[in-house]
Parts: sequence; structure tokens; C-alpha cells
Amino acid sequence: MSSENSNRYQAAEAAHSAAIKLLRLVRTEDTKTGVGPAQLSALSVLVFHGPKRLNELAALEQVRPPTMSRIVDGLVKQGLAQRQSQASDRRSVEVRATAAGRRVLLQGKARRVRALTRRLATLSGRDIKIIREAAKLLLEL
Repeated sequence: MSSENSNRYQAAEAAHSAAIKLLRLVRTEDTKTGVGPAQLSALSVLVFHGPKRLNELAALEQVRPPTMSRIVDGLVKQGLAQRQSQASDRRSVEVRATAAGRRVLLQGKARRVRALTRRLATLSGRDIKIIREAAKLLLEL
């Protein structure tokens, strides 16, 4: 492996490890929503990327349509999402977040960000700047 490839691999491995650890850290905040992880993940897609057809949502969440149907059933029962038939094709159903679903998800995101903010309080201004730049680069990938 060339030196350049080795550096990329090490950077990828470090980013992967950091991402997993960060997710574990903030995931503890998600339990306060009262919504399960699979439902929160699907709700996140609906809130941040808009309404989706069930098959489309299943593909984005990398689950089978019957599994996504059960996830959506749970969201609908909790009043966090709704199913809506398409005017152009009554067989096609679109799933969208409700106002309550958006509120639950945004409150959960705020708790996650506050948890990370508390952790970042121990770092220097220089380190915070480095993290912001690294996060920007990772998002560009």
C-alpha cells in the first residue's frame, strides 16, 4: 500500500471510529424521546428530506418494505407520521411527518447537540475550530 493510500486508510479508520463513538454517546439522549431507534431514523428522513413513498423510505433506511410498513405503523399510532394517498395514483401512499413528529425529532436533535456541546466544553478554541473544519470536510464526502 502506498504512503498516500495508507494515510487515507488511517484517516478513514479514525473517522469511522469517531463516528461510532459519537453516535453511541448521543444515542443515550434518544431514549428520552420515547421513540425507538428504527422509528427515529425513519422519522428523521421524513423531517429532513420530506415525504416519501413507503418503498422509497424502506430503500433509504435499508430495510424491506414490510419492515418499513411496521415502522410507519408505529409512527402513525404515536401521531408522529401520517399516510396519505396520492391523488394521481390511489395505490401509491406517501408517508409524511406530522407537526408532533417534527417537534419530537427536533427536540431529540437539540438534546444530542447539547450533550456534544457539554463534551466540547473541555476543548480549546483551536480544537473546536479543527472539529468544525473536519466536520465540514466529512459532510462534503
